[in-house]
Amino acid sequence: MSQVDWLSHLLQIVTITGQLEARCAYGAPWRITWSQAAANEIPYHVIVKGRAIIEYPETRTARELVSGDIVLLPHGAANVLHDGSGQTPIRTQEHRGSAGWVLSENEGEGEKLDLMCGRFFIAPPHDRLIRNYMPADLVTRGMNRHGEDGIDSASNQLASLVSLMRMESSGDRAGGRAILNALSSVLFTLVLRAASEGDRPPEGLLAVAGHPRLAPSIAAMFADPTRSWKLPDLADLCGMSRATFMRHFQDRLGCSALDLLTDLRMSLAANELKKPAISTEAVAETVGYQSVSAFRRAFAERMGMTPGEWRRLAHNGEQSGVVRDL
Repeated sequence: MSQVDWLSHLLQIVTITGQLEARCAYGAPWRITWSQAAANEIPYHVIVKGRAIIEYPETRTARELVSGDIVLLPHGAANVLHDGSGQTPIRTQEHRGSAGWVLSENEGEGEKLDLMCGRFFIAPPHDRLIRNYMPADLVTRGMNRHGEDGIDSASNQLASLVSLMRMESSGDRAGGRAILNALSSVLFTLVLRAASEGDRPPEGLLAVAGHPRLAPSIAAMFADPTRSWKLPDLADLCGMSRATFMRHFQDRLGCSALDLLTDLRMSLAANELKKPAISTEAVAETVGYQSVSAFRRAFAERMGMTPGEWRRLAHNGEQSGVVRDL
């Protein structure tokens, strides 16, 4: 069983699409403000060239970003990007191309910035799975480098992808919107891969997936979440005692392995409940519950509504062509 392909299993459960929204070409001084995103949206920023300061008003924290840095905001936090000079930003001009994204420019003579901004969309109710198990912000770097990592390193793959997105967004060519949206979806996956493979993966799920001893438990649960996993089974996969496994898992994820397993099962169940021909009893059995009443309790506790209510909500949303948030 692969210990690294948990990400493919996650993306089989959770449908994520991407969209490039803006390409910014600025000279300092400049400033951009982004409000809190909707629950099912993850904004992203790519520093193609130059540098920027990103600030989070809610936490009053800031960090510097440089060429190649890619920022994902899984919790959709409001943020401000600026050049760091503190000077009044120069007025911008916007032009919307046929591909749908906006080109924003100014006439600043200071340090130049080339920036791409967009967002990912998560089909409800899976947005809660991402929010619960991903950090508030996720910063990785796409950069071409040589050495033992070679061309297959996640950072090199990200650099190649960003270069392709940059070229595609430099003009209004046929199919541009479809290509950029598809590349944005790939960007999400590569950023998570790069973060999980890094020397210091961030907190949450990526920290567990990147931990050499805990990774087998993540791989097992994602590969077969409907199996009747017990803590001793998962601990054995990791070569740990039950108590040691529980402690390490809790420390890195902030919840137990069985909590994560339940959330995975509920996300699978939400997908199954969209199928009109399958009964709630059959869904319960499909996702690993022998008791339909236990399944209903778990679903209501995690999703905030009964399986029947979610089925009706999903059905009505598909009929109207609108996906509603939970």
